Amino acid sequence: MGMSVNTNPGAMIALQSLTKTSNVLQTAQYRITTGLRVNGPKDDAATFAIAQNMRGDIAGMSAIKTNLSLGLSVTSVAIDAGKAIADLLTEMKAKAVQASQAGLSTDSYTALNQEFTSLRAQLTTIVETAEFNGTNLITSIATDLAVLSTVDGSTITVGAQQLDATTLILHTAVLTAAANASAARILIDTAISTVSSALAALGSSAKRVGIQTEFTSKLQDILKQGLGNLVDADLAQESANLQALQIKQQLGVQALAIANAGPQSILALFQ
Repeated sequence: MGMSVNTNPGAMIALQSLTKTSNVLQTAQYRITTGLRVNGPKDDAATFAIAQNMRGDIAGMSAIKTNLSLGLSVTSVAIDAGKAIADLLTEMKAKAVQASQAGLSTDSYTALNQEFTSLRAQLTTIVETAEFNGTNLITSIATDLAVLSTVDGSTITVGAQQLDATTLILHTAVLTAAANASAARILIDTAISTVSSALAALGSSAKRVGIQTEFTSKLQDILKQGLGNLVDADLAQESANLQALQIKQQLGVQALAIANAGPQSILALFQ
């Protein structure tokens, strides 16, 4: 092609190269600013779609961890209450054994019965206050607790354990005579066995919830690491690229300036 002031192929090529370099430089700067290699579907549509699905799974697992923590707290409150009830039953048995002695005075029976009644009232108070987040597992109307454990809807069932005085058949026990005290002692022995079984069941459920919580936390960490591998930018590499692109951009500006100066040589032909 001959020399022309209307068409400058060199300037066109230099401008195209400079524009391309500027676009790549802008992308590198954006990656460094956000720390992400894939910021949207235009960067890598397939990777972005996979990453969005993983982000959804991670968010779901955060909700699962919250539910598991709530379930573990509810169960822990019930266990602590059950342990307190077991201690009270031990004291109540001691009073019943003491009252089983024939020949005690009326005042002695009265005093022992008052202590026994007070301990039973305390048991009732513990049962009624063993509540967390509106859930109580040891009242007479308690129902099983289904704890959401996976994002697909699986649950861990924590069985309700009714430990109130009526369920334990202690609501009518008295220590007004040796015979009554002996009957009360038998009932208390049964109640102690019931509470022990309830604590074992609650402890097993708490352990299961705890194991699932730990597993969910580890799985969430693995997903976060996988997500990072997909979309995170290699900042060391991007920094090196940025410096190279900045130099390339400067050279492109100079090349464009040289190309634009080319038509000026045509003037020499007319001098």
